[in-house]
Amino acid sequence: MSQVTLLLDASRRGDAGAVEQLFDLLYNDLRQLAHARLRRSGQFTLLDTTALVHESYLRLFKAGSIEANDRGHFMGYAAQVMRSIVVDFVRRRSADRRGGDAIHVDIDVAAAHITDPREREVIQIHEALQELAKIDPRLVKVVEMRYFAGMTEEEVADALDRSVRSVARDWEKARLFLATTLAQ
Repeated sequence: MSQVTLLLDASRRGDAGAVEQLFDLLYNDLRQLAHARLRRSGQFTLLDTTALVHESYLRLFKAGSIEANDRGHFMGYAAQVMRSIVVDFVRRRSADRRGGDAIHVDIDVAAAHITDPREREVIQIHEALQELAKIDPRLVKVVEMRYFAGMTEEEVADALDRSVRSVARDWEKARLFLATTLAQ
């Protein structure tokens, strides 16, 4: 059993020290993940790698334990959290441009008012993934792990306990769905 798996197990048993050790152990991996995530989002987010890692830490570890079985599951979950942080940041930034929190605006209305094409792309990808989740949540997990976490098909297969060929098929299905949805 790897050190990460042991720390995740200890975290689930309530060992707060394990959470800190896990963060220390995976800090460089989380920084790489954050850097890749921000590179895909563009520099418009005004977030930097360190800020994204630390915000992710707060969201990942606020419960005191992590519901992940191994490093692959954890990194997939971390990628999902980072995507959520970037989307939330873009939404807040867009809302601030429209007068802050003075009024409640539906996300579809808010997306129509986003002028930066990169910001619009972040929201469109997020919405497309939400639609895909309604059809097949497993495909979204594959996208999060492959695209956002930068995991190989073999790593995703291990994390999801599926064959590499199944992951490859899921990846192709997800890419086709996203390409079709985003082209509309």
